[in-house]
Amino acid sequence: MTATWLSPDLFFGGLEMTKRFEGRVALVTGGANGIGRASAIKFAEQGARVAILDIEEAPLGETAEIIRQAGGTVLTVVTNMRDREAVKAAIERVEAELGPVDILLNNVGQTARKNSTEFLDSVPETWDFVVDLNLMVTFYVSWLVAKGMKKRGFGRIVNISSDSTLIGERTIVDYVAAKSGVSGFTRGLARELAPFGINVNAVAPGVTNTRGPKQLAKEVYEAALADIPIGHFAEPEDIANAITFLASQEARCITGQMLTVNGGRIFY
Repeated sequence: MTATWLSPDLFFGGLEMTKRFEGRVALVTGGANGIGRASAIKFAEQGARVAILDIEEAPLGETAEIIRQAGGTVLTVVTNMRDREAVKAAIERVEAELGPVDILLNNVGQTARKNSTEFLDSVPETWDFVVDLNLMVTFYVSWLVAKGMKKRGFGRIVNISSDSTLIGERTIVDYVAAKSGVSGFTRGLARELAPFGINVNAVAPGVTNTRGPKQLAKEVYEAALADIPIGHFAEPEDIANAITFLASQEARCITGQMLTVNGGRIFY
């Protein structure tokens, strides 16, 4: 008797790895730089038609040019992700021009950066910004996109959390709280949407070679590096590899999980 569970299609999805997103539309928020850019490029390399929403017009154009030069299909929409009407209009444009969204990467987010302080020195206006950009935008974009995924019976949502939620970081308590919310949201939404063929997972990057670490004072940079057992920061492509895996057929039985990519800074 042939064991049907050993069919190669179960393991490889019937597609070559390089084109595992052929025919899919991937939407990336905050895709102009860093992890978002690396992920958008990888989705395109693997066959997806990619849409990128970001507020930074020039870097957004650079990302799009990289994808087009490699023969990929990309649509960019300059969007203030905190403006709900603008986000709704942007997603409507994406679906009109590229087709329904099959894969959503909720990547947009940041700390308060230069306004980061110890909690007792912080102000509510900063909390509002950080929580809105990191958590509420993830809520809203997921709410818009998942409705169509449910109707079609397929979808992949990957949210970006942070390993700071596992450690507890000083001076970015608002960010830790917001990203902890993203992790909880991922688990709850995964349970709600699983019956409809939609997988929802999160990736929690550690310190990654994006713009943030490059702006750190030398002593802070060196201390952060010394805390990583493998001896180097992650590159955006390392995080993108985890994201595209969770969005792929290979991860079809994985949902509600948070994959930490941090070089061993903390084990989860």
